[in-house]
Amino acid sequence: MIDARLELMDEVAASKWHADLPIEDLEREALVLDRAAADALRYGFTRDSSRRLFAAQIEAAKAIQRHWFGVWAAGPGPRTTADLDATVRPQLLRLGEAILAAAARQAAPSAEAFAAAVDVEGLGPANRDALFQALQGLERYPHRLAQILDSRVLRVGTTGDYAPFSHREDGSADFVGIDIDLARTLAAALGVEALFVATAWPTLMADLDAGRFDIGMSGISRTLARQRDGFLSQPYHVGGKTPIARCDAAAGFASLGAIDRPGVRVVVNPGGTNERFVDANLGHAQKLLHPDNRSIFAVLIEGGADVMITDRIEVELQTSRHPELCATMAGNLTYQEKGYLMPQDPVWQAFVDTWLSLAVADGTVARTFQAHGVAPPNPTRPEESNSP
Repeated sequence: MIDARLELMDEVAASKWHADLPIEDLEREALVLDRAAADALRYGFTRDSSRRLFAAQIEAAKAIQRHWFGVWAAGPGPRTTADLDATVRPQLLRLGEAILAAAARQAAPSAEAFAAAVDVEGLGPANRDALFQALQGLERYPHRLAQILDSRVLRVGTTGDYAPFSHREDGSADFVGIDIDLARTLAAALGVEALFVATAWPTLMADLDAGRFDIGMSGISRTLARQRDGFLSQPYHVGGKTPIARCDAAAGFASLGAIDRPGVRVVVNPGGTNERFVDANLGHAQKLLHPDNRSIFAVLIEGGADVMITDRIEVELQTSRHPELCATMAGNLTYQEKGYLMPQDPVWQAFVDTWLSLAVADGTVARTFQAHGVAPPNPTRPEESNSP
């Protein structure tokens, strides 16, 4: 992959030759190094060692470009050029990330294997050796907490479609909600910046596995399936699944049996615990998938579906916002806890659990819930459950 990236340097040089541009572009080089440092966090590599690897690639790239400028100065210049911005640079970016991904999966090759594989015209032995040494020098953080403290960035995965925990209006770049505020509190406790990374319920675990975020904070239910592939914090909210419908029809959905009948249309957002509950417990009602959880309650209001089964806290929020909607039963169908999702890193999990237990004890969590118009949680005392 390093060789493939450097093989593109003749096209970069040709484009600069025709456009009469200098080989060295310090501003763009700084952007490349910043991106490499950010991409390295996905794979647990330290920022400094990733910068050294890409700085060595930049120096090798400039050496190759100077070689081609010398060739063209002594004879005919390049006849054609590729579009640098539209074609070549996107390839360079993809290969740059692929190099880090591959380095995370396998050990660096021997010096002999590297020299045999990286054999680009214009690349001298000094640059090749510097590249190899930088590749060998890639370092990993000992744990995610060390990475966050060193990078000074807490990457928070959030869906933006689940009020009151995480919400983002159409066209807005800003997330709001209980977990957004608590994420900033966690970042402040670490002395770092909170960077919000958009994820989705169907891709939540894949994004965690790909290293796209350090912690998922989006009203995430604690499940054994999620704990199997990640770590979940202690709970900070206890609730359960319960139905919501238009008030004029709510009396007809007072039990799970009343809902699970032919002709009843149950709307659900895909990929999360709501859909898993519907799939496991409803065999006769019609399931209607609605991909945007932000507009799903409008489907109920407008008559496009009859009922939805979701978390009690969301039912309480939506019925307070929309007088047309009502909870259809007093109790819950399940017992459910909310927690924060992390990679399987005991040091990082221990820090988050300590922060969270203190935030619950000093009232920070309760005040944050109240600020968003919902009752404060009581994670130590489960609500009554009418589990099926």
